[in-house]
Amino acid sequence: MSCNCFGDLFVRQKREDPHARRESGELILANVKNFSYNELRSATDNFHGKNKIGRGGFGTVYKGILKNETQVAVKTLSVQSKQGVHEFLTEIDAMSHARHPNLVDLIGCCAEGTNRILVYEYLENSSLDRALLGPEHKTTKLDWERRSAVCMGIARGLVYLHEELVPRIVHRDIKASNILLDKNFIPKIGDFGLAKLFPDSITHISTKIAGTTGYLAPEYVLGGQLTMKADVYSFGVLILEVISGRSSANANWGGMQKLLLERAWELYQEGKLLELVDPALEDFPEKEVIKYMKVAFFCTQATASRRPMMSQVVDMLSRDIRLNDEQLTAPGFFQDSSGLTSTNKRSSETGTSQQMSSVPVSITHITPR
Repeated sequence: MSCNCFGDLFVRQKREDPHARRESGELILANVKNFSYNELRSATDNFHGKNKIGRGGFGTVYKGILKNETQVAVKTLSVQSKQGVHEFLTEIDAMSHARHPNLVDLIGCCAEGTNRILVYEYLENSSLDRALLGPEHKTTKLDWERRSAVCMGIARGLVYLHEELVPRIVHRDIKASNILLDKNFIPKIGDFGLAKLFPDSITHISTKIAGTTGYLAPEYVLGGQLTMKADVYSFGVLILEVISGRSSANANWGGMQKLLLERAWELYQEGKLLELVDPALEDFPEKEVIKYMKVAFFCTQATASRRPMMSQVVDMLSRDIRLNDEQLTAPGFFQDSSGLTSTNKRSSETGTSQQMSSVPVSITHITPR
């Protein structure tokens, strides 16, 4: 059984009744505050380049200041992108009823003429990828206390989406650039344009692949089978990025062409996991850091059923418990067409060989991102 947050509904209603299609969009827009285009143009100084703070798959994000002096992030969507319209409605539908300290707050939107704009709370410390990998990392001191708090905050946000919210939500694009940091470095999950709603009556969704490779779960890449465990896999990769200070897309390890997850697993097998730790992380509790990396391996198991639920992940990270790493099997790796990662992993549960592809870029050849 398949359930799309809005896109499939959009297509189905287009065939049945164009008026119903329009009315459904209007109902979604009615759930949030509506801004005029002039309000947002004024807030961003006519979308001036100096206020540009980011760029997503479908448009640009600007810093803005509303008339009441509230700072906001204004996400403009490309009018040329049909997928952008779908993302616009999906993101509103997913976020209009979701409130959690570790989710970015949706303030409102603009759907005036051809303009499709989302208005979010403004977060002072930009995105996690910039804090780890951008020019900001030289001045932003991400010590272990902050890094572990970031991992815990993201995990709690995912628990809310997967296990507490009704209907449940699979984000589908958990990655460092979609994690924003407030002035106190509290992480907030953003960009819900690819999100899918999961009613309690279904166990998985069969869907086209969308997201960012390097973070994509094996069963999703191979068969288009989407479950909550796809986000769990992405979160595991993200833990390794936070600890190593390296992007999952960086495949060069001292001349060796290996992806982050693959290299981490090799170091684990060699008993040298601490070699993965970011050199900028000068002082850290070794035992706790190793535990976090082992949790990452549990999250990235090749077979989805071997991965924990996010509430279990929170327990594993927060409680002083011994992890039974004897249960760990090799995580799901990916192989691109150039042979970057020559890894064929065998599922211990199915006995089948799984060869997967990972080119560290956003997928556009299957579903536009």
